[in-house]
Amino acid sequence: MKVAVIQFPGSNCDLDTLHVLRNVVRVQADLIWHKDFKDSEYDAAILPGGFSYGDHLRAGIIAAYSPAMVSIKEMVKQKKPVLGICNGFQILVESSLLPGALLRNSGLKFLCKWTTLKVETNNSAFTRLYEMGQTVRMPIAHNEGRYFVDEEMLKALHRNDQVVFRYSGGNPNGAIDDIAGICNEDRNVVGLMPHPERASESILGSEDGRKMFESMLSWLK
Repeated sequence: MKVAVIQFPGSNCDLDTLHVLRNVVRVQADLIWHKDFKDSEYDAAILPGGFSYGDHLRAGIIAAYSPAMVSIKEMVKQKKPVLGICNGFQILVESSLLPGALLRNSGLKFLCKWTTLKVETNNSAFTRLYEMGQTVRMPIAHNEGRYFVDEEMLKALHRNDQVVFRYSGGNPNGAIDDIAGICNEDRNVVGLMPHPERASESILGSEDGRKMFESMLSWLK
């Protein structure tokens, strides 16, 4: 079982994610430059947080046309699990692998803080080990994290059970319906703004994020 962590120009949570995969959940993982990624030998892929080139135009828009995303789209077609964290979520949205848009935070300021989330579905590749309705803690660190869809798509997301996490006890960025993360209809692609890799060890203040990576392994098995 092998997992790829895709490195874009500006990625800064790539090594954190690699550490969790290799040293916490104990799976073989490689850090791969976005222009060099080929999916054939990998069972799953993670687009880490941070930044990507072209974010000054719109977060994730240029990275969405990276050679890596051709391979990522093939993995999605093959029903392999793909996770986008923060900037990775933005890239998945701009690649049309997930619906909606990620806009500037409602307060127009960068936010870096711990948040409380509620598990809305455990029917996805990255949430299957959580309990429905479970409350978890993960930090956010973003400037364009306000998730938005129109009313018709919002109804579809709920109807199809595609909302995976919602902010609980306070919406930090103004996201519609408190949405912090969603999945695709096939359940194998998940994007979320909070950082599970920063909440995967007790020394960091929470281990709640580790189950996202363990869920991926369970899904693959």
